[in-house]
Amino acid sequence: TSMLIPRREIQLTFSRSSGPGGQNVNKVSSRVQLRWNPTTSTAISAEVRARLLQQIGRRLTKEGDLLISSQRYRDQQRNIEDCLARLEAIVGRAMRRPKVRKPTQPTAAARERRLREKKRRSTRKQQRRIGRAPPEE
Repeated sequence: TSMLIPRREIQLTFSRSSGPGGQNVNKVSSRVQLRWNPTTSTAISAEVRARLLQQIGRRLTKEGDLLISSQRYRDQQRNIEDCLARLEAIVGRAMRRPKVRKPTQPTAAARERRLREKKRRSTRKQQRRIGRAPPEE
């Protein structure tokens, strides 16, 4: 993968997967659990780290590790790649700067429409009052 996170910062643990697989399932450790600590990582800038922690705050363990596990495939290598791809997606999302919202003013025409509509609503409600003509709606 085209990861910028150094391999030494990522811990992989392997265990037996659940689900079908016959007798194989009892002896092959194909489930992969990836553990990475974004708070101590040197691979990401402080800005990216802040965004990342805001996005995944509740997914972190007490130690501050992000856990990603995969048992989608029946072989370990593909599950490792799946974990790394998911980590890459999470970090990639945090690397994109959110667009800055530029405050704008309503156009003169929009203001005009709003006031016209308010006036219509007002007169409609006025006419519903007691002693007036029945509502024309």
